[in-house]
Amino acid sequence: MSAAPPEGYDPHAFPPFAVTADLAVFTVRGGLLHVLLIRRGQEPYAGAWALPGGFVLPRESAETAARRELAEETGLAAPLVVALHLEQLRTYSEPDRDPRMRVVSVAFTALVPDLPEPAAEGGGDAAHARWVPVGEAGDLAFDHAAILADARERIGAKLEYSCLATAFCPPEFTLGELQAVYETIWDTGLDRPNFRRKVLATPGFVEAVPGAARLTGGRGKPAALYRAGPATALHPPLLRPEGPTR
Repeated sequence: MSAAPPEGYDPHAFPPFAVTADLAVFTVRGGLLHVLLIRRGQEPYAGAWALPGGFVLPRESAETAARRELAEETGLAAPLVVALHLEQLRTYSEPDRDPRMRVVSVAFTALVPDLPEPAAEGGGDAAHARWVPVGEAGDLAFDHAAILADARERIGAKLEYSCLATAFCPPEFTLGELQAVYETIWDTGLDRPNFRRKVLATPGFVEAVPGAARLTGGRGKPAALYRAGPATALHPPLLRPEGPTR
């Protein structure tokens, strides 16, 4: 329901500012956590790496702008971008975060398996886009390094309470392969017997594949195979170990 502005209201009485939408999109490739970055083709920060994103247009929501900018700057197919499950991360509103003017950013994050390579040449103000190992992201434009750090913490927490990790495994997987996903995203080593005990004690998390096993190297016996179970949330949660990461 829309309403007319109050009588005498002057929108020009307030300083103008812009709203942007930025995205930290993660996937796992070759046993490493990767983030999708674009190289800026325009000032400010021309030539620097940044998260995909851009200005919210007057007649669109922040999430609509995020999906539009992601498709424009990375060349990812529109149906794939529309289907992505984006989570709103937080709002970044420090006054000097953008040298052009006062800009408030609504940041989103996603952790998705099997995402393709972005287009060789980006669109909008992106020169090109690529997947970059998170540990190699380095300095980013604007305050995007802080957004990336917050987003990584968010996806790490998501694995504590959801069954998302199984989506990064083959249809039939060993518990060692599942553990490797957690270690990659959490960036920490896990105790194998303790991890196995917790996974198998969580109702609906995984299901054993009857009679199936896979050799995993070494001289041990073949490892049992599992598939994703029917649960969508972990009760109890599988919490990250406390202490320094590896």
